[in-house]
Amino acid sequence: MEHDFYYYTKEELLSSPKIPLIVMKDNQSVFKAMAQEMTEEIKRKNALGENTLLICPVGPVGQYPYFVEAVNQQNISLKNVWFINMDEYLTEDKRWIPQEHRLSFRGFMNRAVYGKLKPELVMPKEQRIFPDPENLACVQETIQRLGGVDICFGGIGINGHVAFNEAQDDLSEKEFLELRTRVLKISSETRAVNSIGDLNGALDDMPYDCVTIGFNEIFQARKIRLGCFRDWHRSVVRHAAYGERSPHFPVSLLQAHKDVNIRLTEFVAELPE
Repeated sequence: MEHDFYYYTKEELLSSPKIPLIVMKDNQSVFKAMAQEMTEEIKRKNALGENTLLICPVGPVGQYPYFVEAVNQQNISLKNVWFINMDEYLTEDKRWIPQEHRLSFRGFMNRAVYGKLKPELVMPKEQRIFPDPENLACVQETIQRLGGVDICFGGIGINGHVAFNEAQDDLSEKEFLELRTRVLKISSETRAVNSIGDLNGALDDMPYDCVTIGFNEIFQARKIRLGCFRDWHRSVVRHAAYGERSPHFPVSLLQAHKDVNIRLTEFVAELPE
């Protein structure tokens, strides 16, 4: 069965999407916009004397060099900022893969973000949170203690997953929206796509398990901002914006969120002739 929306032209795509779409020139424009929204929210909350809580991905990651540069140049204090990262790969015995592993999201954040920020600006280590297979309640407890997530940033996977919330056809929309931080198997589709992007196609070396924040944590964020820029995002964005709400394509459930948008490139908006 063909899905007409996969073949929408740019004009059709932008005519009446169920999730607001913002078309930007190129990848760097998307990344810069994400970084700017991160820094502006932190500055706004700092000025109010309030804490900032952001959910952050490792994929996309192009926003982080711009974020680091802005924080360091503008001397933006992160002392009252909490980052909750979305997910992490696990070993066969369901523990975090070592930070030294080339796929470790924790290792990436330490090298590319925390390690590049001025020491006097960066937040304490206890405010750099990853979902932990040995303490699954930590994410939800942090969110509740700090009064909610200000903005959730992220991308969209090949089967519509946000974080590692893979498609689950056996769940209702309500059940899927109740999913919290948990350990789960990574789908074969996601393993294949991630192996292409991160391991030059070395599928056999991709982990099978992960720990992820749930769709509950994502949906409860006051704002949700997603970035799409890859070639296969052309179909992903069209499905997100025009498909029916369903756990079969999890990002479609965000059609019901009060403040969400997808930033996409001209490349994604256009279809090749």
